[in-house]
Amino acid sequence: MIIDSHAHIVMPPESFRFMAELVGGRANPNTLPKIPEASVRKVAEELVRGMDSVGTDVQFISPRPYLQMHSVKPGRVAELWNRHCNDLIAQFVQLFPDRFRGVAGLPQYMDEALELRVIPELRRCIQELGFVGTLINPDPTEGLGDPPGLGDPYWHPLYQAMTELDVPGLIHSAASCSARESYTLKFINEESIAIISLLHAKIFDTFPTLKIVVAHGGGAIPYQMGRFRSWSVRKGEKETFDEQLRKLYFDTCNYSKESIELLLKVAGTDNVLFGTEKPGTGSSRDPISGRDYDDMKPVIESIDWLTEAQRQNIFECNCRRIYSRAFRKDEDC
Repeated sequence: MIIDSHAHIVMPPESFRFMAELVGGRANPNTLPKIPEASVRKVAEELVRGMDSVGTDVQFISPRPYLQMHSVKPGRVAELWNRHCNDLIAQFVQLFPDRFRGVAGLPQYMDEALELRVIPELRRCIQELGFVGTLINPDPTEGLGDPPGLGDPYWHPLYQAMTELDVPGLIHSAASCSARESYTLKFINEESIAIISLLHAKIFDTFPTLKIVVAHGGGAIPYQMGRFRSWSVRKGEKETFDEQLRKLYFDTCNYSKESIELLLKVAGTDNVLFGTEKPGTGSSRDPISGRDYDDMKPVIESIDWLTEAQRQNIFECNCRRIYSRAFRKDEDC
């Protein structure tokens, strides 16, 4: 089985009309729209056709991060929008229960306590909608402020809820309000900062069962290992930086065979999950291979030093192990 652990929902046009009204009215009107089932089915079927074209069996879908509106005032905007997106995802899963799993978008808003909106929506998605994981945006200010790093106690209530619910968090930045930092670049920067913050704070000593997946191959960190190995030694750390890094998980949304090979060697094949983010940033044609950049299955298959067991771990078993709510226990690898 090929499990794509990192993908996002395709929105029906009615949702974007709701977005415009939500932003223009600053959450007034403050009720959720009713999207016709035919519109939802149409976009869900588009996503399934895309999966079939690249041989994906199951996709984990979440809201499009750069559209989460975490910095739009007031916080009620993000609350209503993310609730709408999560409800749509639940409809996708209901329509195609063998093809989709839901990953929650959280209504994060700068300078608000997580207990106000974020944790209630997480619990709703897991306990009522049957979702299997959640996104975490390290910078809900979207470049407008100086948010606490993911090792800061500010985030502890979220980690506590995640461990209680046994759901992983996918570290995935959202939009960027900076003219010098596109949202794609912000993804990489925030993921890099997140890794160092988590490891520096020894967050897994406090939450030993916490499961964190870092999107896009781990930002820049796996590709700058020498600097952080030296940093760890200079600080007198008991664990090497490599040992600390392997407390995290990573996906393959990188679109470069050379980088994926390095990630697998550095992080280990037990810590990397297949992910494509298709359709998304990588959905454009590679003139060399003739495939879309985010058609990652042939890339993993072409890494000749991987054993068949290691490929199966990357494509399927690691995801089953980490996302414990996603499949029946008797279906484990």
